[in-house]
Amino acid sequence: MPKIACHTLGCKVNQYDTEAMLEIFEENGYTPVSMDEEADVYLINTCTVTGTGDQKSMKLIRRIRREHPNARIIAAGCLAQRDPQRVMQDGVVLAVGVQRRKDVFTLYSEAVNTETPIDATNALKNAEFENLTVNRHEGKTRATMKIQEGCDRFCAYCIIPYVRGPVRSMKIEDVLMEAERLQKAGYREIVVTGIHLASYGRNESHSLIDAIRGIHSVEGVQRIRLGSLEPVVITEAFASELQALTKVCPQFHLSLQSGSQTVLKRMHRRYTPDEYMKAVDILRKYFPNCAITTDVIAGFPGETEEEFEETLAFIERVNFARLHVFPYSRRSGTVADRMPNQVPEEIKKKRAGKIIEIGNRLEKEYVKSLKGTNEWVLFETCLPDGSAEGYTASYVRVKAKALPGEMKCVHIKEICDTLAIGDTLTGNGGD
Repeated sequence: MPKIACHTLGCKVNQYDTEAMLEIFEENGYTPVSMDEEADVYLINTCTVTGTGDQKSMKLIRRIRREHPNARIIAAGCLAQRDPQRVMQDGVVLAVGVQRRKDVFTLYSEAVNTETPIDATNALKNAEFENLTVNRHEGKTRATMKIQEGCDRFCAYCIIPYVRGPVRSMKIEDVLMEAERLQKAGYREIVVTGIHLASYGRNESHSLIDAIRGIHSVEGVQRIRLGSLEPVVITEAFASELQALTKVCPQFHLSLQSGSQTVLKRMHRRYTPDEYMKAVDILRKYFPNCAITTDVIAGFPGETEEEFEETLAFIERVNFARLHVFPYSRRSGTVADRMPNQVPEEIKKKRAGKIIEIGNRLEKEYVKSLKGTNEWVLFETCLPDGSAEGYTASYVRVKAKALPGEMKCVHIKEICDTLAIGDTLTGNGGD
């Protein structure tokens, strides 16, 4: 049987898309193997969100071409969409971008049969939402459901609106069908995601809360975890409706990027630090001790020491449960790339390091706050000592006696760095 190997660069949405394309090849008789093995086809799902993403994508394509000269290469994803000619210079037989992924095997077969490389990166102006399905997910307990594609925010630093195209959404009836399919496949937690999730349902008769409500109605789904949200979507009405949906996990990823009002304005972000803080306060009103996580960019063009200190102070004020920190990366074609006063690399790295230190401390403090509490844990992986690890609804990692796939109530008795350790409680109806 022919073999295929896949590698994903970039975000979780890319990971979802890769798995969907891999399953299409499997349906057509291909056996998946690791990237270290010899394969007939290598599918690289590229990333272009940063310069590093570009470099890693091209480096991998060239390595595969060098090490496996007789194999065929497919380039998918954002870099392929943005610059198909660049990726196809290195012997790629198919560039599929961020559309027509459902046709990946048909397109690949055509390229092979005609011995002609195909650029299938269609223009995205009038693109529709492409329904992709994935049957395998991490741990066989948690499944990702992509219900939204595209972005029209055009933040100054971001290339994504140019390579992912306009906002488009999965039909509400398809959301329900996909949730039911995942539940029947045994998944108990569904992670709802998209490129700009808050835009779900725009210009249609339904909204994000409608999609969440539909998933919530599926019997057997025990948890719903939301992907990244803009703080402006968090209103009293939205939080109140979420609170009524008891399966929604009290972990909210609110994109921040900077805690300085002037930097946020240069970034073309559509909120102020005070508006962000208001969203946090609303969430904590309806979900006490919820985990607020975020992304932060260090060293955006023109960022002064004073503005950086404002970000540090704001991070402390919010008291995040977890931070994802990135030094600013220039992207050709974005507004920020043309801005004056670019921050030197060494300063960006130093600032990012300082934020990471704060983030590590805050995460440990949040995990420590669970000591002595009873938390429901969905266990995912088995450990050599017979115990298992899983996650609380607030996405804290927990170790206790259990089996993968079980949902158990655990009394947290010990904290080791960011790992909570506890005892499973009997008679709690966990299964």
